[in-house]
Amino acid sequence: MTFASQCGSAVDARGLHSFVCKRAPGRSARHRALNDLFARSLAAAGVPDTKEPTGLSRADVKRPDGLTLVPWQSGKSLCWDVTVICPLIESYDSGAAREAGAPAEVAATRKEEKYAELDSHYVFELTAVETWCFQHLRQ
Repeated sequence: MTFASQCGSAVDARGLHSFVCKRAPGRSARHRALNDLFARSLAAAGVPDTKEPTGLSRADVKRPDGLTLVPWQSGKSLCWDVTVICPLIESYDSGAAREAGAPAEVAATRKEEKYAELDSHYVFELTAVETWCFQHLRQ
């Protein structure tokens, strides 16, 4: 039996599509909560920051989640990106079976490659989190 998701994609009985669907409410909420935690931690330390900064030289207009407005280390500002992944997704499935934390490592490597050009101008910090949040299927 399959159901249609909010985006119109087919969802099987396991319901794993909700972990990767850009329209799934839980996916965005988890990502936003972790970014807020990162920003609040900087604010508590007296470090001003901005979320989703523009103009960091990415050709495809994608950008990291945040940037400190003052130098962090060696005269460079800190930029960060948070990624939340589910180890049950097929692309991570074989790694998850072999070793705990493997899906987060795969996601971290992908993000590091994505933002490699920023290393010469910024200190880049990546946070990759694995989560198993099961959502009920809605018809």
